[in-house]
Amino acid sequence: MKTVTIARIYIKEGDKVQGHNLMQEIFRLLHSEQKVHGVTVFRGVAGFGSKGEVHADDLLRLNVHLPLVIEFYDDPEVVEAVLPRIGQMISGDHIVSWQAQCGF
Repeated sequence: MKTVTIARIYIKEGDKVQGHNLMQEIFRLLHSEQKVHGVTVFRGVAGFGSKGEVHADDLLRLNVHLPLVIEFYDDPEVVEAVLPRIGQMISGDHIVSWQAQCGF
C-alpha cells in the first residue's frame, strides 16, 4: 500500500480568477502543469457556504451558481507543492486535504 494525500476544493460555477473561469484554471494547473493523479470535478445540485446563501438547481432561480468540488490525489509532496498555488486563487478555508492509503 502507498500513502497519498487527497485534496478537495470547494468553489462555485462562474467563479473567476483574473477574468478566467476558476474551475478551468485549477483543472489546467492540476492536469497540464502539475500532472497530478486522479482529478475529478463534481457538480452539486444544491449547497450553501458559511454565509448561508443557498445555491440550487431549480426553475425559480435565474442565476444559478451551483457548487463544484474538485478532488484529486497524489504523493503527499506533490499535493503539498500545488496547494499553495491553488490557495493563491481562492480562500484557504475552501480547501481540505487528508492522508489515505492507495493500492489495496
